Amino acid sequence: MDTSKLLDTVVVPWGIKIALALVIFYIGRLVVAALVRVARKFMSSRGMDEILINFLCSILRWVLLLFVVIAALSQLGIDTTSLVALLGAAGLAIGLSLQGSLANFASGVMLIVFRPFTKGNFVEVAGTSGSVDKISIFTTTLTTPDNKEVIVPNGAVIGNNIINYSARDTRRVDMVFGISYDDDIKKAKEILEQIVTSDERVLKDPAPVVALGALADSSMNFLVRPWVNSADYWAVMWDTTEAVKLKFDEAGISIPYPQMDVHVDKGE
Repeated sequence: MDTSKLLDTVVVPWGIKIALALVIFYIGRLVVAALVRVARKFMSSRGMDEILINFLCSILRWVLLLFVVIAALSQLGIDTTSLVALLGAAGLAIGLSLQGSLANFASGVMLIVFRPFTKGNFVEVAGTSGSVDKISIFTTTLTTPDNKEVIVPNGAVIGNNIINYSARDTRRVDMVFGISYDDDIKKAKEILEQIVTSDERVLKDPAPVVALGALADSSMNFLVRPWVNSADYWAVMWDTTEAVKLKFDEAGISIPYPQMDVHVDKGE
């Protein structure tokens, strides 16, 4: 076969096919990017969560790119039906070998769709507390109060209780203060009520509760339960604890520690 015939029958046709395949792939990528941008703007205009938008746009991009690749391969004369079947079989095999990862993926989908928490919420998940920094397909990233980054698999998040401390605008601060059995109950209660009601951060509705909750082994325990805005929770707890100690000291009311009375029988 001479060179000119080889060019006419093999090189030129295949060159055209490859060029068209590259054009299809290049234009297809541009079209996919444009469609993803349109979808992102549409979802943003509907007020959807940013994490959900990123997740859906990521899936849309990869699905559309898969169609572009199949179209480009079809231009080269490759049997895409067999390719799709091969991809399906490969996907099944990979899925069986990556069951744990797929469980995390499914959990990530549930977290993003049902949104038990979102970015910025302070949560407790899988035994870890922190602010939600990022929710990805496989993991959730938290930042702890001491600025450590904790990456939790989504399967562990969904498989355990989720406590979202930021879900409500207000929280109740539960505190217990013990006094000695020799101290004046009414006086102690008045001091506790004064401390709570004088704090401007404590909400009037629901009203704070100050009550004698238990007669323990070494102390009489008062329950102090004011309601505050969620952002003031820790500050109110710490400030109230300090104020109670100072006011009790001024009033001569003691905060006892666990103790045991031992009676010795002196036999003759």
